[in-house]
Amino acid sequence: MFRSLRSAVAVAAVALVGAACAADAPTAATSSRVADATADARRGTPSIVDIALGNPDFSTLVAAVVAADLVDALSGNRQLTVFAPTNAAFAALGLDDTNIGTALTKEQLQSILLYHVTPGRRVSPSVVRAPRIKMLSGGFTTISRTADGVQINSANIIGVDNKARNGIVHVIDAVLLP
Repeated sequence: MFRSLRSAVAVAAVALVGAACAADAPTAATSSRVADATADARRGTPSIVDIALGNPDFSTLVAAVVAADLVDALSGNRQLTVFAPTNAAFAALGLDDTNIGTALTKEQLQSILLYHVTPGRRVSPSVVRAPRIKMLSGGFTTISRTADGVQINSANIIGVDNKARNGIVHVIDAVLLP
């Protein structure tokens, strides 16, 4: 977050998964989309969603993408760049993979997740050079350099340039709020 995600988190993304996920248990359709994304990863370069599914530190992000019905968007062929918050980033807001689908509405999750996705493939040098980046939500983020590294808004970018067949994933240590 993220064949369901192929479309684009789009992002977030975006991004990212279905109305049925707002309930505690995913539907058969959602489970099928996540299984399709996992199968894609076994066939070659992973999608953005595959990257998230393959990293246990993104379990809350994956749950959010599913609850927001953004799996297809982030699994599609559209090229996207995702700034992916870790489980610890969501935990700082009291959210985890067991409560995110009930703590926030589908619309709230979509708004938040799409604020983590920008169109196109933005590798780290491109991100660092940009003073601000327009996200799929329509809002802008600010990029700044600090003594400790690079930030997007107030989140530290802690992992860069994870390449997917449909974009790039950068890891951040905080959830970006629109």
